[in-house]
Amino acid sequence: MNVDLLVSFYVVSLLAALSAVVVYSELRRKRFEPTPSEDHIFRCQECAFVYTDDADVDRSRCPHCGKTNEMVNF
Repeated sequence: MNVDLLVSFYVVSLLAALSAVVVYSELRRKRFEPTPSEDHIFRCQECAFVYTDDADVDRSRCPHCGKTNEMVNF
């Protein structure tokens, strides 16, 4: 067997193994990562409390002081 062929086979097999590990870890990360929430984020202008509410509301009442607030846009 030629030395160049042996070294090439060794390098290609290591790159293939490394690629397989990267793909496997990426699939595992996506499987266990939390899904993004559809809730809106609100910040009370009265007491500065930050809270979330359902995606179908544009204004929400603060659970601490009761003031109605607009949603926060980032």
